Amino acid sequence: MPKTGKTPASILKALMDEYQLTAFSLSKAINISNSSILQILNGKGKVTIATALRFQKFFGNPVAFWLDAQREADLAEAKNDAELNEILKGISKVKAPTEKKADKKKGKDATAKKGKEKAPAKKAKEAKKPGRKKADATA
Repeated sequence: MPKTGKTPASILKALMDEYQLTAFSLSKAINISNSSILQILNGKGKVTIATALRFQKFFGNPVAFWLDAQREADLAEAKNDAELNEILKGISKVKAPTEKKADKKKGKDATAKKGKEKAPAKKAKEAKKPGRKKADATA
């Protein structure tokens, strides 16, 4: 529940009552489907950013007001979700790595880089020169 203790549905119902609006008249005024308004009023639909922008323009409440109310309703719903709560019980907080592990990793990286020294480029070039045959190399 939002800090005000109200859901997006209850807030919208109160505003519609105050301004004597029906779901149909509100939907026409803000160019949204009637079913979207009815779903929000029944607690089955959510106030999206686009809807919050429309409500802000029409009712004068800030977008954040609508989105905060929706976020709080979503959070309350999630906290009451038995399946999610079972999943959350099986999750442990990550532990910070110890310095020993971090130092070991740094040491391995440095050793790996030292072992990958390249062969001198000059020898590789001489071996690839055209016109040189094996027989010439032995003579």
